Amino acid sequence: MTDSIASAGSVNVYQLGKKYKRYRSHWSRLLEWMSWGHLQTHEELWALQGVSFSVAPGEAIGIVGQNGAGKSTLLKLLVGTTRPSQGYFEIDGDVAALLELGMGFHPEFTGEQNALMSLQMMGRSRREAIDLLVEIAEFSELEEFLTQPLRTYSSGMQVRLGFAVATAKRPDLLIVDEALSVGDAYFQHKCIRRIREFKNRGTAMLFVSHDPAAVKSLCDRALLLDGGVLVREGSAEAILDYYNGMIAQREKDHGPEQTSLGGRRLQTRSGDGKAIILEVRMVDPSGRQVTSFTTGESAAIVCRIQFVEDLAEYTVGFLIRDRLGNEVFGANTSFLDVPVPPGRADREVEVSFNLDLNLGYGHYTLTVAVHAPAGHMEHNHDWIDNVLSFQVIPGDTYRFAGVANLPVRVEIKDSR
Repeated sequence: MTDSIASAGSVNVYQLGKKYKRYRSHWSRLLEWMSWGHLQTHEELWALQGVSFSVAPGEAIGIVGQNGAGKSTLLKLLVGTTRPSQGYFEIDGDVAALLELGMGFHPEFTGEQNALMSLQMMGRSRREAIDLLVEIAEFSELEEFLTQPLRTYSSGMQVRLGFAVATAKRPDLLIVDEALSVGDAYFQHKCIRRIREFKNRGTAMLFVSHDPAAVKSLCDRALLLDGGVLVREGSAEAILDYYNGMIAQREKDHGPEQTSLGGRRLQTRSGDGKAIILEVRMVDPSGRQVTSFTTGESAAIVCRIQFVEDLAEYTVGFLIRDRLGNEVFGANTSFLDVPVPPGRADREVEVSFNLDLNLGYGHYTLTVAVHAPAGHMEHNHDWIDNVLSFQVIPGDTYRFAGVANLPVRVEIKDSR
């Protein structure tokens, strides 16, 4: 399944789908089999249907969606562990996949034996597989455990071994399904560094994760699957904002709305409409509306809200994201134990959050929301991503690196 005119690492998927048969009982399955297909006793369930997309060499694509959306089915089709019911795909180059934890490993075999078998199943010769064991042991940091049975490994150790085997040699296409969510932070950072190195050298990647920060950090684009259908694709930040709104919008007849802000920036808005955010502004200590602050400067986020229906309980909150869409800081009236007046239909309230912008230099975006105190996934009234952007510029404070301006005290003791 290769395309001779495509570059190594490219993926092209055309109307791909997978359906399964569901029988009411074993007897109904037997009855259909004995009828030689003349009697149909099953119903067809499409786990994936009509999905088309492409991935260029060096491009990372995130795949998001709720459980049962078809994400894992799509990856299993691409790695060949199941066959499609419709459509086809083309992959140019070799593929390395890290799907379910321990998939393809045998618990009674040692880590070394499992590694050798996996490498040979990936098309490596036995001599090449043996040579790669040194690299696997070094990267996984499991040298002293490779002679032990896999059943003695923790889940984190199995991930270390699985990732080290899958990436012992740079593949043209790397497929990762949630595996990096297991294990310690140190090894996750190590894996991400290797993924970025591969990406810079031309490896394409398909990455399934429920961690929005990981998707935004690693992926150029994202695909949103729902009910086995590709419902949206675009930049990772825009798709995750839409997905977040879609989950919160489940009780409404229509999905979240997205508005272009120019270029690739999109503003996503969702909610049941019981409360409406009329205005959001950021002001300096003098009350002047501004969009540029020096690091550490005091600011206020002012939200004006109108109630369409009576709300006995609600919370108002904000979230600051950096230029990559990563969440930097957020708070709301419930977190801060600030009581709010009951919401009365056709009445307005103004909520101001006063804070010192102890942030690193750069551009940030602001998200604001009104939702139930228990969380926006339960009752989201109005949620607006990218409602405004602002900039933090260097002030008279000390120089530093990163997104947080933390107070630092230095003590130096001379031992002489």
